[in-house]
Amino acid sequence: MKELVRVAIAIVVISTILLYTVNVLEKSSATSGGGTISVYNWGEYIDPELIKQFEEETNISVVYETFDSNESMMTKIEQGGTTYDVAMPSEYAIEKMKENKLLQPIDHALIPNLKNIDPYFLDLPFDPGNEYSIPYFWGTVGIAFNPTLLDGQTFESWNDLWDPSLEQEVILVDSAREVIGLGLNSLGYSLNSTDMDELREATDKLKTMGPNVKAIIGDEIVEMMRREEAAVAVIWSGQAADVMWVNEDIDYVVPEEGSNLWFDNMIIPKTADNVEGAHAFINFMLDPEVAAQNADYVGYSTPNEKAIALMDPEVTEDKRFYPPEELRERLEVYENLGLEMLGTYNELFLEFKMDMEN
Repeated sequence: MKELVRVAIAIVVISTILLYTVNVLEKSSATSGGGTISVYNWGEYIDPELIKQFEEETNISVVYETFDSNESMMTKIEQGGTTYDVAMPSEYAIEKMKENKLLQPIDHALIPNLKNIDPYFLDLPFDPGNEYSIPYFWGTVGIAFNPTLLDGQTFESWNDLWDPSLEQEVILVDSAREVIGLGLNSLGYSLNSTDMDELREATDKLKTMGPNVKAIIGDEIVEMMRREEAAVAVIWSGQAADVMWVNEDIDYVVPEEGSNLWFDNMIIPKTADNVEGAHAFINFMLDPEVAAQNADYVGYSTPNEKAIALMDPEVTEDKRFYPPEELRERLEVYENLGLEMLGTYNELFLEFKMDMEN
């Protein structure tokens, strides 16, 4: 009888322990998304080795997906078919996502590495107090060009893209804000213009550039410039740095009329499953050594002040990619122009592309 009692007690004890373990695991799963986070980012915008390092250090698995435009990213998050824990939108998209209540506040107490960010990149108008976003990368839009294919021609102005000698030599990035924006800037207008007369004038002027345009494409720009299939490209600064790494003949300039100063930040969508894991990932990416390695791999400018101290001065002192504050004064940040005006930009951009096909 005593033996039966001991066995019964042992069974009860073991059952209690198992039940407690299951409860703990369930709670852990509820707070950490089962030890997994989903990250939604631009293509080629993180060093894959850092994802492995994060997984090893935190025991959190990363499901990684990419997008090719802010608009497609916002649409997918808003539709909610797939849940993401961290995404990297640009400033005007963050502003719009806030308006549409697609974001949740970030707990700064869980991001101690935020102290490593240069104050210049904090508390910006699109997200006061960084309530919903944390800086990831920043850069400019400009012109990459290969002087060896152009008899030494340089590009101080956007208007240089209209030079008749550039027939079938110019690649444009496939993005309405960038292309309509350069048209506006070339006329001395703001790239955030909502004046229909200015927008019409910019579009009509862009049409006259048609003979010079070889292609309007996305990430393929980098490979085409590397292979010298075109001499000139309107490009983001990080892509330019990538091209220049392979082909030292290529240079990059931000035209004198001004251009776009952009910021990509990390956010946590409202529908995130693993909020704790999302904070851990954001904090990890702000570690100085991690941020320095990531910037070296990606080629874009890091806002991480402590990371810059660990990087090659030849890179961080290059004013083409780390323009000093006084040079940033002639650059504009994209504003959230609203759904209707964004549609107008897209329609004008489509009109320009269709005109080229005729």
